[in-house]
Amino acid sequence: MDDESTSSNLKIQWMSSNEAAERLGVTTATLYRFIDEGRLPAYRMGRVIRLKESELEDFERTCRIQPGSLSHLIQE
Repeated sequence: MDDESTSSNLKIQWMSSNEAAERLGVTTATLYRFIDEGRLPAYRMGRVIRLKESELEDFERTCRIQPGSLSHLIQE
């Protein structure tokens, strides 16, 4: 593999707050709460907030519900 293809594979994919919120299916206010609570990394670039797509994917994995963890919500 040459250097050019390697560097393109490592390129960071940035997302806007609106794009990230839409992908997660939440409002931007909820997204900002996740960021403010330290659950989701974000970066201020001038007047805008950007998120790394790879870190958003990591966050999504941490939100996955484990089987058997919702038994307290099931009414019998």
